[in-house]
Amino acid sequence: MEHVPPPAEELALLDRELAQLDARRAHLLTRRAWLVGALQPQAPNAPRWGAPPVGRGWAPAQPWGSAPRSAKPSAPRSAQNVLLTLGGLLLTVAAVAFTLVSWGSMGIGGRSAVLALATLAALTAPAVLLRRKLAATAEALAALALVLTLLDVYAVHAVAAPDADGLTFTAAASAVLAALWAAYGLALGKLYLPLPAAVVLVQWPLLLGAWAAGAPAIVVGWALLATAVLDGAIALWGRGIGVRVTAGIGLAVTGSAALLVGLGESLTADGPLVALLPAALLLTAAVATLAGAWRAPEGYAQVGGVVAGLAVVAAGGGVLRAAVPGTWHVPAYLLCGLALLSVVRARLPRSAGRGLLLAAGAVVAGALVWALPPVAAVLLGPVRLVAEVWAGAPKGFRGALGPSMPWSEMVAAPVVLAVVAAGLGAGYRWWPSLVRGAAPLVTPGAKARGAAGAGALALGWGALLLAAATLGAPYAVAVVLETVLVAGLLVVAVRGAGRGAGPAVTVSALVGAVGGAVSAGLLSLASEAATYTVSGALAVLFVAAALRTRAGVERAVFAVAAVVWGTVLTGCAARSLGLAPHEAAPLLLVVPALTVLLGARLRLNPVSLPVELTGASGVLVAVGLAVREAPFLAMVLALCGVLAAGAAVRPERRPVAGYLAAALFVAATWVRLGASEVSVPEAYTLPVTVPALVVGVLRRREDPEASSWTAYGPGLAATLLPSLAVAWTDPGWPRPLLLGVAALVITLLGARYRLQALLLIGGAVLALDTLHELTPYVVQVAGALPRWLPPALAGLLLLAVGATYEQRLRDARRLKDVLGRMR
Repeated sequence: MEHVPPPAEELALLDRELAQLDARRAHLLTRRAWLVGALQPQAPNAPRWGAPPVGRGWAPAQPWGSAPRSAKPSAPRSAQNVLLTLGGLLLTVAAVAFTLVSWGSMGIGGRSAVLALATLAALTAPAVLLRRKLAATAEALAALALVLTLLDVYAVHAVAAPDADGLTFTAAASAVLAALWAAYGLALGKLYLPLPAAVVLVQWPLLLGAWAAGAPAIVVGWALLATAVLDGAIALWGRGIGVRVTAGIGLAVTGSAALLVGLGESLTADGPLVALLPAALLLTAAVATLAGAWRAPEGYAQVGGVVAGLAVVAAGGGVLRAAVPGTWHVPAYLLCGLALLSVVRARLPRSAGRGLLLAAGAVVAGALVWALPPVAAVLLGPVRLVAEVWAGAPKGFRGALGPSMPWSEMVAAPVVLAVVAAGLGAGYRWWPSLVRGAAPLVTPGAKARGAAGAGALALGWGALLLAAATLGAPYAVAVVLETVLVAGLLVVAVRGAGRGAGPAVTVSALVGAVGGAVSAGLLSLASEAATYTVSGALAVLFVAAALRTRAGVERAVFAVAAVVWGTVLTGCAARSLGLAPHEAAPLLLVVPALTVLLGARLRLNPVSLPVELTGASGVLVAVGLAVREAPFLAMVLALCGVLAAGAAVRPERRPVAGYLAAALFVAATWVRLGASEVSVPEAYTLPVTVPALVVGVLRRREDPEASSWTAYGPGLAATLLPSLAVAWTDPGWPRPLLLGVAALVITLLGARYRLQALLLIGGAVLALDTLHELTPYVVQVAGALPRWLPPALAGLLLLAVGATYEQRLRDARRLKDVLGRMR
């Protein structure tokens, strides 16, 4: 049995335990405070740490009974740096002022002695300060010493060599100061400023020396290149991050300047022999860059590879450029860029090799940017023939494209496209061996091969078109060529989709075939015979491609294109017959009718829907042509309704096509009544409405689950909507009154028997009819009200709706549920 103490005894026990816990906590906090104080810097006469610990119940405080004194926080390093920087800056300003202002008030000996002593003191002081571990102060005095040495140079030039050339003296002084500060920095070792300062000074001797000697630009380029090589060596082997960063910046500046000088000289060379000198400069820069890539980090090595590759291309291309006519300059550089691909098998660092390949790709891309705009001109040039349909065959291919392009200057463009296409095609063909050869540098995958094949196909197609334009091919030859190229692309697309040539190649062929077909069709508009020939050939080609291919997407595209070209043929037939636009509208419905029949034949085939939708676009064109003539528009709408009703026979099309057919028939009726200037449409619509409603009632009896929209919607709309349209323009009162009564009865019947179609159609007609009747009074009242009142009422309404938004949302959802339960 467990003993439970009385409450009073248990309370006393708990109090004792809590008191012991408080005492223990106070002991630990006291000990912690003493340890924190012991770890702080102590005064020289302070007692040693480590007073022996006391047992339980000890009340140690601090040794000798005094509280531990924490050392005062020293000034932050940032404040120290600011003070030292300001001090060094003031001394520097004073030295400059002394040299420039007070210099003339002293004799030659005094001047020299003052500057020499100041410089010597400034150079010696950092060594003493470093021994005392005052590094920041030493850095400040080193900066002052640097400025003083520059002032010493100025003083020497002003006193000892006033007649010396300024540039030559500056070049020599820069070399001497660079050597001095390099030795000074290496001797002290712990200062950060001297060695970077030496790197900055070493940038100037060769450049200023060449400038002072009046050397030509190519010599200046060599001076910049030599400085860049020195910077690269310092960046690779220099001591300290500051030295390497400074040298890297110098390398970027001087190296870029040397390359720009070499490129400028290469582009302005008058002959191949003259271009050899800048080529030697560029090649030397490339070799030096690749040599540095062996030790540079990966990212820098890749950038160096890119720079080296572009320099090689600029060197070789510059020599070839000077030897060929102006139209062949781009192919010359392209050949040099393609020659860089031989680096795949060269023994180079991986990153540098990638950089060279990127440089080759950049050169090829630049050549394509130059050569592709003429291809776009060839494809889009025939658009101008739309405004001159069947005006007669132009004089040659160029005549059909217009005089916008200087074709005589684009002779080399198809050559560029053909060369790149051949290279990509060879890569696609011999891909396994290419992958093995490129393995040390890159690991190309299947997607890269597909991209190569797609690029070769597209560029080869463009090269042939552009060659026909630049060579001035006859018009008939150009039309046949574009059509044959479309046929070839279709063959590639069909065979590629069937043999697994890769999605990129198939898509490229598919896009090229569609684009080429559009261009060929536009080009054929100059001649009636050419239009029929090309449109018919394209329709047959796309139909054959749709029948031969097995891929769903490609088949759908081919089928859609075939429908489009069939529609073009019907339009051409209407123009040949001399029909007016509204008279040609019914003829354009031939292709949509065929697509409906084809859809019924294909049933659930994935191609069926795209084909029918494309045929529907022909319906829109027909309606647009007939819109200006109401009788023809009514006939076209009725024919479209027949086509929609034919499509609605199929269960999968019935939900959309059925409603569309009813709407088209009703629209055709309205247009016909309007064209006949019928003022009493009810005489024509009621004979349709009554039997339609009877049929709807019988349908609902046989199938109670049938929708009220299917049963009663067409019948009600056939009368109510035309009557509503006429009522809005009828100045009398009988028609609006009768229409409102009929709409009210229909609305009540819909609410009574829970029929959605009756409720919504009747309610909408009733609301619009009532609005029409109230409009004059609303306008009259609005004119009598102050102008500020309508906006105020609108604002109050918005506030009220916003305040009760959630309730209105719930009401709308309940109304939606109620309507959804109706039939």
